[in-house]
Amino acid sequence: MDHTEEIVIVGAGLAGLAVAVGLHRKGLRSLVLESSDTLRAAGFALTVWTNAWRALDALGVGDSLRRHHLRLQAVVMSSASSASLVTKLPAKEHEVRCVRRNLLVEALAGELPHGTIRYSSKVVAMEDSGESKLLHLADGSTLKAKVVVGCDGINSAVSKWLGLKPPTFSGRHAARGFTVLPDGHGMKPEFMQYNGEGFRAGVLPCDEKSLYWFFTWTSNGEKETIPDHHDALMVKEFVLGKVKASEIPEQVVEIIDKSELSSVASAPLRYRSPLNLLSGNICKGNTCVTGDAFHPMTPDLGQGGCSALEDGVVLARCLADALCGGGNGEEEHRNRNRNRRVEAGLKDYEKARKWRAFRLVVGSYALGFVQESGNWFLRLVRERILAGFLVERLFVAASFDCGKL
Repeated sequence: MDHTEEIVIVGAGLAGLAVAVGLHRKGLRSLVLESSDTLRAAGFALTVWTNAWRALDALGVGDSLRRHHLRLQAVVMSSASSASLVTKLPAKEHEVRCVRRNLLVEALAGELPHGTIRYSSKVVAMEDSGESKLLHLADGSTLKAKVVVGCDGINSAVSKWLGLKPPTFSGRHAARGFTVLPDGHGMKPEFMQYNGEGFRAGVLPCDEKSLYWFFTWTSNGEKETIPDHHDALMVKEFVLGKVKASEIPEQVVEIIDKSELSSVASAPLRYRSPLNLLSGNICKGNTCVTGDAFHPMTPDLGQGGCSALEDGVVLARCLADALCGGGNGEEEHRNRNRNRRVEAGLKDYEKARKWRAFRLVVGSYALGFVQESGNWFLRLVRERILAGFLVERLFVAASFDCGKL
């Protein structure tokens, strides 16, 4: 007989851990299935905006992370073609920090009871099994779940079961890296980005010694050789060639050059079709998706990981309200209307998150298109007219409040 779990979360990334911690805070146990043999820290760092700090505070880990990361004071946009400052907006009332991903996932995982995360457990398919779902794992084993939460990333098996279409290639690519300078970097606590012809680069300090950098670019078809995303050396040389040929400051070039190959990663940028977001199922019965399994997006608003944390808080709240109504979870689990209430709770989650995800996906794509355009007229408009508006979009997206648990 297959072992049955009440709530199974597929994937121990930001979204999966956030859901698990939120449920734990509400007195509900879950099992997290993680395909790798350890916690994943891919991406090295991410920009955590005001909305995500609200979510982290709701989950109880905000203060522990603040102690290790600088608060950024401004977002600075410069031209990579002329080296001139385009605009600079102070963060003012917003809290923006570049957070090391390993510290973030470790902080979330540290809040969970021992045994909550089961490693080397990759879900490859799922099917109905009465009122439960039968999860098929890569090792040939199976597991029954009364509630399934898919947090298994851009190639999600759960989103496939829900009927969501595969994410769409944006025509762009991204490289990311992390640089540690033992003697300190001496840079201002600012988010610096440089817009060029067909690319965008940026540098953010995490603390006094470490910096996160990114480089996104638009494919030019046969005119340009795209580096093998699995070859860190080729990716790094490609990025260095691009930034050296521009007017990006030498200090930024040195930061990229000094990053270890083990901290360089690259990938094509994909996103969920906005129409698929609105018309597709992000929940069905006792199953739903969150994070990249729900709303993969380009990184231009810096909201991929932030919105995944929002998802976790909202979903944990909706599930807890459905299962225990703030009372004793054991009694509610025995209630004969449990499945109906779970379905209603997931529908509440869908209503709360679908339009938010739609706006972020569309906004990220549009922002990236404008910022990386090589068209001379659009570049002129971007730098002379729209610069302040474009940077302000980052703060507008970050003003969202997902609420408390």
